[in-house]
Amino acid sequence: MAEIKLRRSLLYVPGNMPSMLQNIPIFHCDGVIIDLEDAVPLSEKDAARVLVRRFLENHTDRNKEVLVRINPLDSKWGYDDLREVLPAMPDGIRLPKADTPEIVERLDTLLTEFEEELEVPIGHFRILPSIESAQGVINCIKTARTSDRVFALAFGAEDYTASLEIERTKTGEELFHARTRVVWAAKAAGIQAIDSIFSDVNDMEGLQRETALIKTLGFTGKSLVNPRQIDVVHEIFAPKQEEVDYALQVVEAIKRAREMGTGVISLGGKMVDAPVVKRAVRVLKTAGAHGMIDIELDEEVIYGQE
Repeated sequence: MAEIKLRRSLLYVPGNMPSMLQNIPIFHCDGVIIDLEDAVPLSEKDAARVLVRRFLENHTDRNKEVLVRINPLDSKWGYDDLREVLPAMPDGIRLPKADTPEIVERLDTLLTEFEEELEVPIGHFRILPSIESAQGVINCIKTARTSDRVFALAFGAEDYTASLEIERTKTGEELFHARTRVVWAAKAAGIQAIDSIFSDVNDMEGLQRETALIKTLGFTGKSLVNPRQIDVVHEIFAPKQEEVDYALQVVEAIKRAREMGTGVISLGGKMVDAPVVKRAVRVLKTAGAHGMIDIELDEEVIYGQE
């Protein structure tokens, strides 16, 4: 199992607001999404992309992942967004309206062309497709596998509910099928799944409930609209101490099983086999990424030699 890169919190920062751009280094989120799309009025599109480029050129010592949400590629701004911001070396592009695999393929091709022009390694710029419509949900399994640049799938609930001509509710029953399908697509492709924003920045209890729900569905992170939401999301995604303690017991138990020449063992009256071990290792790696523990995992011993 590969090391875990935390993407619990991806904070939107409007690309037309210099004061918020300057605060990016002090936000303690895992990543930021500098927004050139919905947050920027039409009259400010050109100025915003220049502002974002200048910010990124001056912000080279980065302490978090930096993505730029461009305008849709089929809009009159999308290509110009890429042309302007890619020389300033963001980590990747959040692609809105990723309704089909073909639009991701198109972005992949454009990124390769820019990498060649900029003389940076092919594959440097990553892609985070945003699944925001009924069509996008239907196609997301193929979208997740379209390019090696795709490191996660993001879900956009506001646009998704608009495409269904329904209201988004705080309880979220209307999002269940779409969320599970996005998670299935991401997990099957071996990538992460990032949930939609929770727009009510004053309802921290609602944010807690929604984050706990999407964690149980398999999401590994959430898009955010306000820095005050970061701590709540991080707390929910952190493993509970009892989960970490049990995972440590599982790892020790399976090590004993290996010494006995078997692949299963009983722990507290419950069988410990490969799926239980896999979950335990993931809990421990997640805990390590959160700074909760410092442990070396010998996976050859844990999983047994081939």
